[in-house]
Amino acid sequence: MFTGIVQGKATIRSIEKQDQFMRLQLELPPEHANNLQLGASIAVNGTCLTVTAFNGNLVSFDLIMETLKVTNLGQLSVGALVNFERAARFGDEIGGHLLSGHIHDQVSICKIERPENNCILWFEVSEQWLKYILPKGFVALNGCSLTIGEVKDQRFNVYLIPETLSLTVFGDAQVGDLVNLEVDPHTQAVVETVERYMQQHSH
Repeated sequence: MFTGIVQGKATIRSIEKQDQFMRLQLELPPEHANNLQLGASIAVNGTCLTVTAFNGNLVSFDLIMETLKVTNLGQLSVGALVNFERAARFGDEIGGHLLSGHIHDQVSICKIERPENNCILWFEVSEQWLKYILPKGFVALNGCSLTIGEVKDQRFNVYLIPETLSLTVFGDAQVGDLVNLEVDPHTQAVVETVERYMQQHSH
């Protein structure tokens, strides 16, 4: 499990692409590279990946077709920065909300507003996931647990504090960037329960 409290940024050091498969090597900040083990889970831009090899603070992961299709990891290049979070352990304080690291879709940044000391990002979301995007609800974007601000048409926004901008890849966000979306599992369960109820009682 993950909490959506991103621990920092990691740098992509190498990418090996094969057919429908990619091996990714990340350089973690040294202070976050302790107690690594094979098979451990690390969320990379919110995507749960399994450690397949490591050497010091260089960590490798194997990405399969589904991961490359659903997430933005396949479009990244060497030298790019990604958000990372090492898996939460039982007993850790949960600062954000519980996340599985299974990405539902990618959303694109369609507008960035920068009033003083603030940054408001607007995202365009596909119809399929829109019903889970509720004002004041939770969403995970590139692995960051964030509270949704407004929802208008097929767009929603989040407000980012300076701390989030400096710690995560959102500090360098550009319009057009594709961002990994994980809808809040609780919201998803509630919405689907209500939908089923409505269907059963509308006949």
